[in-house]
Formats: sequence, C-alpha cells, structure tokens
Amino acid sequence: MASSQSPPEKQLKNDVNTGILLLNMGGPETVDDVFDFLNRLFSDKDLIPLPLQKTLGPWIARRRTPSIQEQYGKIGGGSPIKVWTEKQGQGMVKLLDQISPSTAPHKYYIGFRYVKPLVEMALDEIEKDRPKRMIAFTQYPQYSCSTTGSSLNAIARYYNNKLTVGKANKISYFDEPKDIQPIEDLKWSVIDRWQTHPGFIQAFVENIRNELRKFPAHVRNDVVILFSAHSLPMKVVNRGDPYPAEVAATVHAVMESLNFSNPYRLVWQSKVGPSAWLGCATDDAIKGLAKNNRRHILLVPIAFTSDHIETLHELDIEYSQHLATSAGVEMIRRCASLNDSPLFIKAMADIVSKHLQSQRSHTTQLPLRCPGCVNTSCEQMRTFFCSSTSQ
Repeated sequence: MASSQSPPEKQLKNDVNTGILLLNMGGPETVDDVFDFLNRLFSDKDLIPLPLQKTLGPWIARRRTPSIQEQYGKIGGGSPIKVWTEKQGQGMVKLLDQISPSTAPHKYYIGFRYVKPLVEMALDEIEKDRPKRMIAFTQYPQYSCSTTGSSLNAIARYYNNKLTVGKANKISYFDEPKDIQPIEDLKWSVIDRWQTHPGFIQAFVENIRNELRKFPAHVRNDVVILFSAHSLPMKVVNRGDPYPAEVAATVHAVMESLNFSNPYRLVWQSKVGPSAWLGCATDDAIKGLAKNNRRHILLVPIAFTSDHIETLHELDIEYSQHLATSAGVEMIRRCASLNDSPLFIKAMADIVSKHLQSQRSHTTQLPLRCPGCVNTSCEQMRTFFCSSTSQ
C-alpha cells in the first residue's frame, strides 16, 4: 500500500478504522458555481490538454459559462451529484459496518475534481481524522487517464507537495492552503476500476428491464438499446487509454445478463471542441436509427453512476425531447441512473469488502501506463500507489 510520510510526530488515536474516498468529477450545486467548475475543468491538462492551458482554460470557461448556467437552470438550478454521492456513501458504509466488522468503523469522504468538496479538501479532512487505512474508490466504473487518472494524480500531487515543499501554501492544488501535517503511517490502496462487477451489472440490468416494460409489447423486443458513455478525444484514445475497451466490457456483460434480448450499440456523448473525438456520437446514432426506420430507442447512461448534466439535460432534454422529435423517433426513453439503487449500493459495499479481503493495493492494470503516455504526473501517481511498499 502507498504510504504518506512525514517527520515523526505524536499520533492521536483515531476513531476511523477504514476511510473510503469516493472520487468523481462533481458538478456545480448552483448556477453561481458554474464558472469555478468550468475553470477548474478546462484548467486540468489530465482531462482536456490545451495549448497555453493557464490562459486558454479560463477563457473557454468564461465563454461557456452563460450557456452552461442556462442548462443547469433547466434541471433545477444545479447538479444533484453531491446529493446522490452522499446517499451512496451513507448506504455503503452502513452495509460495510455489518459485513466487515473487522475493518469497522468505516467512513466515506467525497473528493470531487472540479467543485467542492475538492479532492484536496477531502484529504485535509482525512489527515485530521487519521484513519488506520484509506481506500481511494473511483466512482468511474471504467478507467480513463482523463477521469480516474486525474483524481489519483491529485492525491499523489497532494502528498508529493507536502514532502517536497513543506510549506502550507503548496498543500491545496485548487483551494485555500491548510497547515496540516501528513500522517506518518497512513496506508493507501485504490479501487481503480470495476467495470464488470456482478452487482454493478445487475443494477443496470434491473433498470433496463424496468424501462423496457414501458414500451408497447409488440415493439419491446425490437427496441434499440443505445449505451451512451462520455466520449474521449481521439488523441487520448490513440495513446492507448483503456476506457473504450472497459466501457465495451460493461456493455457486453449487461447484454449477456439480458440474454442479448435486444439489438444494441455503444455510442459516445458530450464532445467538446472541434478536434476529433471517439464516435459514433449519440446524437448522430439517434438520427441514423430514425432514418433507418428504427424508431423505438432506449438510452442507457452506462458510464455514469448518478444523474448529472449529461443525463438530465443532454440525454433527457437535448436528445430525448428536441432531437428525437425532429428526427421522427416514435418513442425514446432513458434508463434510470443508478443513484440510490439498493442493488448498486450493495455492489459498492461488496466491491470495497472484496478489496479489503484481497489485501491488494490496486488492480494489475494500474501500474501499466498507456503506451503513448507523455504525462509525468501519471508516472508520479503510479510511484505513489504502486511502489514496492504497496506489495
């Protein structure tokens, strides 16, 4: 397990045996938070590499803020991802205390990449609590260097800054500095992907079956299931990022559990900017299916574990209301996100429990950098989580 180190200091008795840091992108809770969210997002070279990032990132954020604020206004004024993550975390630790008493009490922490509570803020809280061990649990089921990788890079950067600089003004990467010393014996491990976990797959299968029942019986078996995942720039894909293959593995596992009951495709949404991104795009797929007289469609947000702007606005409003109508789709529905699904929360607890039992620090995939990787942060992150001290 990775270990944070610091000069010896008196250690206080901790009340948390196992801490679980839930990692995700996050979303603005109010329209007033949109610029800060976008500014952090477009300033993250792990997610969206840009030339002159420090200048161009904030400029893009300012340009996009009004339109994104309008979108959030149409879904209730903000992202619900924090609410759902809290519900998931609460349910998970409650189950873990029951099924894994030897590692209890468990406490969850939320570490978002682009909104508060930021990863760095969660780490400050973790340092105060002094758990006996910590698990970084990505809430992206399928690994990408742009998502899980960025969050893990932030953890490694936090501790590297403490070790190399030793000054409070270098502790927090995005937020206010904190005068906190790292814990000498805090042990870290990471759940870096879980794309085919049986409970995760079953939670999707249940939601898909529930939604298919809402189609007329005479067309139900002909409904085209479009599994929609967040796309990636092709330059990221071409470096060897594992995300497309892992999303495909999730899709195959779901369809296998459904006995391949319906025709299906994996499609990609949320492209940003003019460069080439992974396709077929979700909107193009909807238009193409309608043109080919396949007019009954079920959208499944296969790479998201809770509702946010990509499901509530992009899929529900842009595609299901506006695009589908203009394209001539007869019936289009969107499968419910996992949110507070009891099956999904049980799966989360099972993933953590099995990780604890395995005594492994990470999957065998995590130490392997993309063949075309040129990001030094990726190497530093792997040194932190995958060093010999973790074996």
